[in-house]
Amino acid sequence: MRNIYVEEIVHTPIEQQQIEIVERKGIGHPDSLADGIAESMSRALSREYLKRLGTVLHHNTDETQIAAGRANPEFGGGEVIEPIYILLVGRATKYFDGVYIPADRIALKAAKDYVREHLKNIDVELDMAFDVRLGEGSTDLKDVFRRGKIPHANDTSFGIGFAPFSETENLVYNVERRIYNEFRPKNPAIGEDIKVMGLREKDKITLTIACAFVGKHLSGIEEYDAVKNELTSWVGEISSEYTEREVVVNVNTADDYERGCYFLTVTGTSAENGDDGSVGRGNRCNGLITPGRPMSMEATSGKNPINHVGKIYNLLANQIAQECIQRIEGIREVYVRILSQIGKPIDQPKALSIQIIPYRGYDVEKMKPAVTEVADEWLSDITRITEMIVNGELNTF
Repeated sequence: MRNIYVEEIVHTPIEQQQIEIVERKGIGHPDSLADGIAESMSRALSREYLKRLGTVLHHNTDETQIAAGRANPEFGGGEVIEPIYILLVGRATKYFDGVYIPADRIALKAAKDYVREHLKNIDVELDMAFDVRLGEGSTDLKDVFRRGKIPHANDTSFGIGFAPFSETENLVYNVERRIYNEFRPKNPAIGEDIKVMGLREKDKITLTIACAFVGKHLSGIEEYDAVKNELTSWVGEISSEYTEREVVVNVNTADDYERGCYFLTVTGTSAENGDDGSVGRGNRCNGLITPGRPMSMEATSGKNPINHVGKIYNLLANQIAQECIQRIEGIREVYVRILSQIGKPIDQPKALSIQIIPYRGYDVEKMKPAVTEVADEWLSDITRITEMIVNGELNTF
């Protein structure tokens, strides 16, 4: 028997609250960039360990740091003056059972490949300075890592998930994703550093978007303003796909044309000129920052996918929450909290709490068996989370 607790909670559903705040930091934001680099290194190391030894060895790359460079952006050009400094720091197994693993080279290549794939205006060799500082893991934690068929937790930590997204959450998430995937490819002046802040006041949603522009693709302030207005209108149009509420869109509200102040970059990210980045300071593993919902402050990206519960339990909690919504009728909102104990099997958490806000007329007591079954199925097959992470099927930010 696992420690699974199901209960009804008395809480005003998020859609009925007067104020809702939701944020998403896009792919090119310095914090998201740190997350993406850290996770790419972990996945590359995991795949290489599997290839060479048939198992994922102990590693963590979740302390990656970005120190901003200096740049001189200009319309029609600009240049990077000092490169962005990226510290690839953490722990990795470099020797196991007579086999050497070039962990530093694997991590460095993964980091550079990630940047090349996601930031189109950066010269990885000239605009960035990578510093690899991967040490060996703690002996005690490596021992915990190897015990038994079911991995043992390498920390006492908790994960949190919820479902479903509210309209505002869905809107904020998709606006950033669609600017990046749809608007940006057709408008090269748009960079990858896009932050969307959503505020819902009763039935009015205000989106404040900070979007980096790339100077070499713009002839001057008139073209900058034209692209900004086009982006504003486009976001307003696609917003109707996610909500019938009134949506007000503001882009780059700090701009002051008379003072020559606008969000202009050389590389498409503010990391070029004053904005540092750290793993875990941005989006939670569901892709959002949601101060109106329970959240874990644990960084998910870069932690090993085998027994680091700071990663596994956050992803697992969200999977359980989403499946409860899909399979069980009558759930309005569901919140999942999972607590580990260091050294204990990760399929036997100290507690797994599922809190439910039902729709009127539905009885949580009658839902308990089905909800418990969902949680128990995931715990019974918990290594599936690891497989999904290594295969790139789960996002961590």
